[in-house]
Amino acid sequence: IPGPSTAALAKAAKQHGIVIVGSLFERRAPGLYHNTAVVLDADGELLGMYRKMHIPDDPLFYEKFYFTPGDLGFKAFQTKFAKIGVLICWDQWYPEGARLTALAGAQILFYPTAIGWHPAEKAEYGVAQHNSWETIQRSHAIANGVFVAAPNRCGHEGESGDGIEFWGQSFVSDPAGRILAKAGSDAGEILVVDCDLTLVDVQRTHWPFLRDRRIDAYGGITSRYLD
Repeated sequence: IPGPSTAALAKAAKQHGIVIVGSLFERRAPGLYHNTAVVLDADGELLGMYRKMHIPDDPLFYEKFYFTPGDLGFKAFQTKFAKIGVLICWDQWYPEGARLTALAGAQILFYPTAIGWHPAEKAEYGVAQHNSWETIQRSHAIANGVFVAAPNRCGHEGESGDGIEFWGQSFVSDPAGRILAKAGSDAGEILVVDCDLTLVDVQRTHWPFLRDRRIDAYGGITSRYLD
């Protein structure tokens, strides 16, 4: 990075006058790979990249075999339209990442995602798992006073009755946690959503969580466990 993939994304961004967040398998060096997202501005400029910080090791998500944890930290990118932050998939479960990205100035958090059900577990756990996924990201929007966009993969990968059924249902939440738009689960869709950035200030004024944080009292958060 930069390379052929970012060049193609930059061309598309410039042609259409849009900001693109693109997920890539980054080959940093032989044997050293990252799950990386790049940000291309509306003029095609590569603004930077984010390397996924939290690497899962779950059934059919054996990312620790492929990926090294990110080392670029949590940051925001000033684009033509808004200051945005990017985190990737498993990162979406960690409030620390959302908070640090918001503190870097992000007005919108993007979470490119590929999450789904194991078919054998869907009947028992499916509704609860999806509800948890949606709720945690809406809570990031509320706690930080930001918009959240969570594009998720849909479709099935693997043998019938096995593999993963990606549940789609991409959505955009406003800073109050209200879902502004939501896609279905069966086929790809394009969501076009107006995000009134003045709502960031409104939410943070009504709910001044950033103002009232006790930053002097959170030292324990850097410990693995308080025992």
